[in-house]
Amino acid sequence: MPDPLTPREVFLRLVHGVCEERWEDVIELYAEQTHVEHPFHPLAAPPLRSPEELRAHFGIGVPPGAYKGHALRRRPVGINVHETADPEVIVAEFRYEGTVVETGQPFVIPAVFVMRVRDGKIIESRDYLDHLRSARARGQLGDVLAAVREHHGTPE
Repeated sequence: MPDPLTPREVFLRLVHGVCEERWEDVIELYAEQTHVEHPFHPLAAPPLRSPEELRAHFGIGVPPGAYKGHALRRRPVGINVHETADPEVIVAEFRYEGTVVETGQPFVIPAVFVMRVRDGKIIESRDYLDHLRSARARGQLGDVLAAVREHHGTPE
């Protein structure tokens, strides 16, 4: 049996798998019980804890035409992986760069992931990314801002 993937290798497979839309390969990188948070999510999304929740998050199995956003062609760039004193934990800085398929508009979405990988599987991750830039690229910024107003209320 081969050695399990290192945290760095898992991260690289994750971001490249997302960009190449190899969703089942991406899901396989996570432990059966995981804890994935998006602390900067504007609607305070709950953690993802199972393969089923991850599939829903990545839109796996969504019927054609049901997705309401623009498709993105992207690649991870500026990757800088920092190893920590804990051999299971890495901090990865990077950005997704690409174009909106429907419009050709370029976009950049900066991100930092703090990941714990055990036996080659992601058991915990805090994914800090610019959700508003992502929503803008997908043509969903208006909907997201309306949802933020509803979720957080309007300041007085």
